[in-house]
Amino acid sequence: MTAPLPRITEDQVHFTAIRAQGAGGQNVNKVSNAVHLRFAIHGSSLPEAVQQRLLALSDQRITTEGVVVIKAQTSRSLEQNKADALARLQALIDSVAVVPKPRKPTRPTLGSQRRRVEGKVSRGQIKTLRARVSGTD
Repeated sequence: MTAPLPRITEDQVHFTAIRAQGAGGQNVNKVSNAVHLRFAIHGSSLPEAVQQRLLALSDQRITTEGVVVIKAQTSRSLEQNKADALARLQALIDSVAVVPKPRKPTRPTLGSQRRRVEGKVSRGQIKTLRARVSGTD
């Protein structure tokens, strides 16, 4: 049986309301509906292995200090943007929560090796026939 995936709660993250970019009419300059979510990986309740895999990701949302910063501004509602940011953080954590299977190296079969070489030889012969004919006969 596998261990359950770690769940992130709102008390582990820090939300900051900011003004959303883009079109919004007269309301855009008055209301802060976008959300910056900040999640410190080192101070979290995640297992150590999950933390290490999360820090090893080459994701632009993870800072060098180990803080995940997610900006959500798709909705006009602050609560919906918070829920969207939490869902995106959870998806990021779920992607590293499962241990990847180690790759087992395989070898090509003898028949596939021969077919590959035969194909290369036949292509070479076709290209040789395209060459200019020399008149030294």
